[in-house]
This record gives sequence, C-alpha cells and structure tokens, in this order.
Amino acid sequence: MLSIVILPGLDNKRLFAMFLWMLAWTVCGIVVFINYFTITDKDLKLFILVYLSFWAYFEIAIVRSFMWKRWGREKIWIQDGILHYQKELNKRGKINTYELSLISNVELVELKPTRFTDTISQSFWVKGGERLEFQSQGKNIRFGMQLSDNEAKSIRKEINQLIK
Repeated sequence: MLSIVILPGLDNKRLFAMFLWMLAWTVCGIVVFINYFTITDKDLKLFILVYLSFWAYFEIAIVRSFMWKRWGREKIWIQDGILHYQKELNKRGKINTYELSLISNVELVELKPTRFTDTISQSFWVKGGERLEFQSQGKNIRFGMQLSDNEAKSIRKEINQLIK
C-alpha cells in the first residue's frame, strides 16, 4: 500500500497578498454592479455588462485559486491493485479509481521555461500546473499540481514501482 498527500505550497505572504487582491477585485465589481442601475445610457450599460462578465470570470478564478491554496490537497493511494486519486477541498472531493493493470507508467510533464503557458501554470496565483500524468483507458490523467522537478520525480518513482 502506498499513500501520498500533496499539499499546495503555502507561502503566507503570497496568500495574504492573494486575499487582498481578491478583496479589492470583489469590491471593484460590486461598485460597478451597483452603479449599473444609476446609468441611463444604453451603450454604457452594454459596456458594463460586458465588463461584469469578464469580472465574474476572474472573480471565480481567484476565489477557486485562493480556496485551493488555503484548504486544498491531492490524495493518491494504491490499495488492492487500484489507484485512488482525490482532489480534496475542505475534506470533500470525488475519488477517482483506476485499476493498476489498465494504466500506463506515470510520466513527468516536461516544462519549458520559454513557453508562456508553462510559466503561468507554475505561478503561485493559479490553481493548475499538474506535473505528472498517466493514461487509463485512452484518457490522460494529470495530477501533482505545482510540484518541483525533484518532488514529481520522487512520486513518479514510488507509483511506477507499484504499477509493475
């Protein structure tokens, strides 16, 4: 049996900065929303609706990221020939199961420092950035958010030993 818990990197200064950003972003959106009802110009109302749709998208993204950094974790455990994987947030989350006989070896997702998306996915401010993946029944399964190279290689080695 193998059990691994991956916690998001906790940097209290950055987490506090993220909270302040989220608070300021929320207040700005609320102020714009309240002022929407005082405006009579139709073109300006349309602009504000478009603005608020973008605001809502980024509001959801920052709240999800903040909650993940504060209360999230990934759990991986292998028991009785089955790999269990769970993204847990506040002690809740769906458990996905994969039979070891049906999965490929776990591989490292290579990051290229010149690729913009790789740089963004590994920043503190986003939730994603999975570093490990395997295939199960034709689907790519990614996990191990924002792990360093050494951490990802260590987890890959442990899991691949049990897959064989």
